Amino acid sequence: MEPLSWAAIFGRMIFQLMPVWIALFVLFAVSISFKRKLGLYGKLFDSTIGMIGFGLVMFWVFVGIFGGPLDMIITHDPLSQISGMKNKGPGTALSSPGEGEYGYFLLGGDHLARDVFSRMIKGAWIVVQIAPLATLFAFMVGITLGLPAGYYGGRLDTLLSFLANLILAFPVILLFYLLVTPEIVLTGIPNYMALFLFVFPVVFVGILLNSRYHTRPNVRTPLLVVVLGVLGWLYLSLVSTNGALVAAPTYTIPGIPRVVDLFDIDPGILVVFVSVVFVNSPTVFRIVRGLAMDIKTRDYVAAAQTRGEGPWYIMLWEILPNARGPLIVDFCLRIGYTTILLGTLGFFGLGLASESPDWGTTINSGRQLLRAFVHPAVVPAVALLTMVLGLNLLADGLREESLRD
Repeated sequence: MEPLSWAAIFGRMIFQLMPVWIALFVLFAVSISFKRKLGLYGKLFDSTIGMIGFGLVMFWVFVGIFGGPLDMIITHDPLSQISGMKNKGPGTALSSPGEGEYGYFLLGGDHLARDVFSRMIKGAWIVVQIAPLATLFAFMVGITLGLPAGYYGGRLDTLLSFLANLILAFPVILLFYLLVTPEIVLTGIPNYMALFLFVFPVVFVGILLNSRYHTRPNVRTPLLVVVLGVLGWLYLSLVSTNGALVAAPTYTIPGIPRVVDLFDIDPGILVVFVSVVFVNSPTVFRIVRGLAMDIKTRDYVAAAQTRGEGPWYIMLWEILPNARGPLIVDFCLRIGYTTILLGTLGFFGLGLASESPDWGTTINSGRQLLRAFVHPAVVPAVALLTMVLGLNLLADGLREESLRD
């Protein structure tokens, strides 16, 4: 078969991405219809920049979902090698496709004869999994520590600020290199860090509910038992791998039984996840601390203190909601930074396996033959660029609307 023209390539890619277009259309139609009832999210659709950014971000989110666990978009196995397709250009036909096998490499093949289009799709799922969740965990750590530091001040603020500045004093890449070095991984240090950092969402939710319902123990107690029980189960499933919390060559700390372990995270992804949370948490801490120091002087905080509200109630239900604008904007920007960071780690071969289809690893493997074959490196680079661009535009739109709020 003859190679496809560029028009045919784009036409086939548009058809392959049909589930994504349908999901985007439904999302935008519903959101615009009810935007006046959706708060800040609804106001985002009054901003052209925000809508463009949101569209780009959700495009890659849906690509990751439909191409990852649902497996509805990819045309070939992203790890399989097909004879005769090494470094082939976009639109090249397979010499002898099997029954039911897609007949073309839409965006060409890489130096190991793997489909670039399918690897780009699977790489989106890796980014969609790690970047938002790691940023969310970093925010849980930063908020839980930053609020009391800014509200109480004194020695607590001095101690936590010193620890945050100590972490920020190290270059990010050096920290990642130290954390993902095989010798460090074998000691179990990343697992201990996961045990410590991943407990913060559980602590945050527990304090949030307790401070809200502390005057209604008949509601608070059963609610805490159910919510913390579920979150504790998820926490243990997250930090436990193959039935162990920490697995080092000389010792093993047992985790929950495999029968009740909901999921196992790949050790490479877990190390990268922990590293991202660890690096981002001090910056979030400093932002939250600064906002808390400013907002705690407002009149409504003084009014809450006069009513006899507890410190955590004031921090979580008076200060935090009034800091949501800057935090939402920073959250979007930080997902973009994390996406770039993941690409950088993959480019340097840190954390994830060398055959991983994540965009950074794919760019790194494609750059070796960049002068002769451009497409293996350019395709994931454009994907990374559009994802980060969308996050930045989304943050600009949210900032614009939050200032009007």
